[in-house]
Order: sequence, then structure tokens, then C-alpha cells
Amino acid sequence: MPDNSTLVFLGDSLTQNGSWQEWFGDYEVHNLGVGGDTTDDVKARLDDVIALNPGTVVLLIGTNDLGKRRSVEHVVQNIETILATLRNELPDAEILLESVIPRSAEYADEIRDINRHIWQFASSVRTHYLDLWPALSVDDSRLNPEYTTDEVHLTPTGYEAWLSELEPALERVYGLPPKSRPIRLPELRQTS
Repeated sequence: MPDNSTLVFLGDSLTQNGSWQEWFGDYEVHNLGVGGDTTDDVKARLDDVIALNPGTVVLLIGTNDLGKRRSVEHVVQNIETILATLRNELPDAEILLESVIPRSAEYADEIRDINRHIWQFASSVRTHYLDLWPALSVDDSRLNPEYTTDEVHLTPTGYEAWLSELEPALERVYGLPPKSRPIRLPELRQTS
């Protein structure tokens, strides 16, 4: 565990609906997810994050921008601004940027484009990157239907799949040895 155990989850309803305190009970958890938020909204409320002086910020944002038909460039530029602001204002914090997760197939190309750009930018502001696409997509084009009921929000099984990636990513961020916690696997379903 880091010296500063304040852990902020920042984003939209995907973040808001997570049981972060339950899942990361060893930390002082702050859920700053707000339903409907876009990258513009998160950018506008960064002072709330900075005021908490967190040791770690976990950011997932961008899917609502696509729903509002904002361009890839708009989303990428805002995420880059968010990351640069956080790095400038919280120079000692660990920042973990999560990829925009899959939605319906119509958004796949835009999401891949956004994720490629933010992955390339992340290291320039000492930010860790977690690609959630492989764990949450099916047919490499859309959100796995077992993880959602509306192609945007996650079911409990979807959150389990997300956590199966997030927990080891935070271990890497903190330099902890692998498997310092029980392995969490998404529920395996039998098909007949």
C-alpha cells in the first residue's frame, strides 16, 4: 500500500456505480463518478480531486462524449488536458488511466482511435495505462452482452471482469508483488 492511501475514482456513471469502498477497503476511497459526465465535465471539476490530495487517481471517462457525438479529437484533447492538470497539481500522485470501454459495435473504431491516442500520451505525464478492451469486449467490436443490459452500463458480472484487470493493475502501479491478493476471475458460464 502506498504512503498516501487516499484513492480517488474519477469518471462517469460507470465509476459512480462501482462499489469501490467495498472492493478497496484498505484505502480511503472517494468515488467521484458522476452519471452523465463527459470529459468536459470532469475537466471542470478537477479542483474537487486536487483538494483531496490523493495518493492515487483512477480515471475512466469518454463514453458519454461519444454518445453526444463529440469528435475523437475532442475526447483525446480533453483527456490529455485532464492528465496534464492532474500531473501538474498532484506531482507525487500515481495516476491510472483506463481505456474507454467498448459500447455497441458502431462506436468501436472511434473508441480504438481514442484509446490509441491516450495510451501514447499517458507516459508523457507519468501516467499508467490500463487497457480494458480485451477483458470487456466480444468479437473485438462491442461490449460483451453478458456484462451489460444496455451496451453502456455494466452488470455485476461486468464489474467483476473490470476488477479482474484493475486489481493487478493497481498492484503494478504500487510495485507490489503479483498475486498479493486472491485472484478474481469473471464467472465462467457453461454453454450447451
